[in-house]
Amino acid sequence: MNKTTTAAPGIAQIRLYQDWLRDRHGLVFGSYDALWRWSTTELDAFWQSIWDYFDLQSPTPHGAALAKNVMPGACWFPGAQVNYARQVLRHVDAAHAAGMPAIVSSNEKGRQRDLSWPELRRQVASLALHLQAQGVQPGDRVAAYLPNIPETMVAFLATVSIGGVWSLCAPDMGTHAVLDRFRQIAPTVLIACDGVTHGGRDHDRLGVLAELRQALPSVRHTLLLGNLDAMVSVAGCADWTSVTARNDAQTSAFEPLWLAFDHPLWIVYSSGTTGLPKPIVHGHGGMLLVQMQLGTLHNDVGCSYQPNSFGERYHWYSSTGWVMWNAQLAGLLGGTTCVIFDGNPGGSKDQPDWTTLWRFAADTGVTFFGAGAAFYASCMKAGITPAACGDLSRIRALGSTGSPLSAEVQQWGSAFMASAGVDDVWWCNISGGTDFAGAFIGGNRELPQTPGKMQCRLLGAAVEAWDDSGRPVIGEVGELVCTQPIPSMPLYLWGDDSGARLLASYFDMYPPGHGRRPGGGDAGPELGAVWRHGDWLKIDPGTEGGCVIYGRSDATINRHGLRMGTSELYSAIEALPEVLDSLVVDLEYLGRASYMPLFVVLKSGVVLDDAMRARLNHAVKTALSPRFVPDDILQVAEIPRTLSGKKQELPIKKLLLGQPLEKVLNRDAMANPHCLDWYVGFAQQRLARPG
Repeated sequence: MNKTTTAAPGIAQIRLYQDWLRDRHGLVFGSYDALWRWSTTELDAFWQSIWDYFDLQSPTPHGAALAKNVMPGACWFPGAQVNYARQVLRHVDAAHAAGMPAIVSSNEKGRQRDLSWPELRRQVASLALHLQAQGVQPGDRVAAYLPNIPETMVAFLATVSIGGVWSLCAPDMGTHAVLDRFRQIAPTVLIACDGVTHGGRDHDRLGVLAELRQALPSVRHTLLLGNLDAMVSVAGCADWTSVTARNDAQTSAFEPLWLAFDHPLWIVYSSGTTGLPKPIVHGHGGMLLVQMQLGTLHNDVGCSYQPNSFGERYHWYSSTGWVMWNAQLAGLLGGTTCVIFDGNPGGSKDQPDWTTLWRFAADTGVTFFGAGAAFYASCMKAGITPAACGDLSRIRALGSTGSPLSAEVQQWGSAFMASAGVDDVWWCNISGGTDFAGAFIGGNRELPQTPGKMQCRLLGAAVEAWDDSGRPVIGEVGELVCTQPIPSMPLYLWGDDSGARLLASYFDMYPPGHGRRPGGGDAGPELGAVWRHGDWLKIDPGTEGGCVIYGRSDATINRHGLRMGTSELYSAIEALPEVLDSLVVDLEYLGRASYMPLFVVLKSGVVLDDAMRARLNHAVKTALSPRFVPDDILQVAEIPRTLSGKKQELPIKKLLLGQPLEKVLNRDAMANPHCLDWYVGFAQQRLARPG
């Protein structure tokens, strides 16, 4: 029985799972904490239950769910065969019969499209057969330079259906940043577009395509999608429309290959602030389990095959350069309609409009609306109202990730939705990472909501906060660690044959020997490492286990022996209506007092005078402590951010400590590289000062 159908109103998906555990296995848990502890100590039983609950299929039997419990190098479901695309396409007939489209999309030009489930299957089969005809074999890498449109999802499913390994870069990335990624994996096929529309302007990418083709000698075949010009043609490139037009007996009979559970699915990349980005390889089976468990049980995203039912419409705004694109795509695993938008959620520079995504959601009937935390903060500061957004009454849940969501912004969002006629909107705030393409902390629709907090640690994620001595703490800020493996943790880093880079990236602080046996016990030399994620975490005492992420642990402020995540300071500063954005770094020098400058972007017409400085300092004193009043406040035009919107705290910190720009930051991986010149000049002036 497929367990992805929506329950009656009011019943959470996670409750359906617990009912199934009771009926199938006689397991009853008195609290979520008890369920979580079972899931993180009885790993084999828990992950086998996820396989069974979602009715995953394999033509061959598997052994234990977790045959080797060690990090890194855990062995999951040996003997099982799966395919991500096969799980998606198994929903075609039922979802189509219920009148549900597979993908609903729109862009800045208002081009709204519905892609049906049968048409999704036909296009996937057509492209998969084409790739096979070009000689693509299981394990070959297929690189894509595509925006957030249905064709990108089709290309992904076609690639992985035949065992190809997918890798994607967003068309807003420059040539250098793309080559830093694709050169490492030597792709055999390149799928690209002619350009994109963003911020009210068309951006031609044919020049970048030419540079990519010249610099990637491993590419044997190139496929061109006319995103701006449907009639575009480039010598040596196959035409997307022609390739995907096939509709014959072979496309009708096509089925995805059965692949080993740990067959590589995709290669995603770390932010690459220093050195080359890490090419992270995840497997088919691990991603199936983790994304279905996260999306259904914790995000409460379901679908309905009931006749005349509107059905779930799942939207999480993302570019294709962010792992949330992968999370949005995962809605298809459960037969849910994915609703995607390609473009700038804030309008254009000349005409800012933070109602863009809300109007899109109203027009397409979105039921689950997700975005980065910074998006909600921008909407609040812009003062948007539901009256300008259309009918938002179908939205039942708001998702947030990317950075900590402040209590003030969450309260604003709840009031905004109440004004739109949704009095009990549920916030699903999650925190995870590209590194394992999942979440450690997230939502549970049955638990209480506290603005500014995430509801729980996820099932199967043995997450703890550790103090400086490596001991778990509750009610205190500590290092976020995961003491047990998760199926979606990296198989390996591409090209890292010895595994040294993988160890250095995630297991350097708690190397082999720090692992802990399920249920407790002392670490021993035979035990594995502990995953250190690089975030500060506080877990509430009690059985509910609410969590707060305080920002990156390696960008933490340590003032006078008191540690604090930067998110707390941003929450205090950005609560002022004059402040649009901010960045703080703590420059610690051995044997010298630290220097903590605060950079602020102020509203047009606002000047950083003594009165404004006093207001900023007072906000910090009031919300935090006089210890965290900045040593200096500087007004800047922009805060440096990555393509996925993250503040570049560490690179700017290293720059101000004297490291050269080219060694700490990749301009092509930034959303606004033009703003760096100011910071370089400021760093040079500061370093030139005596003392």
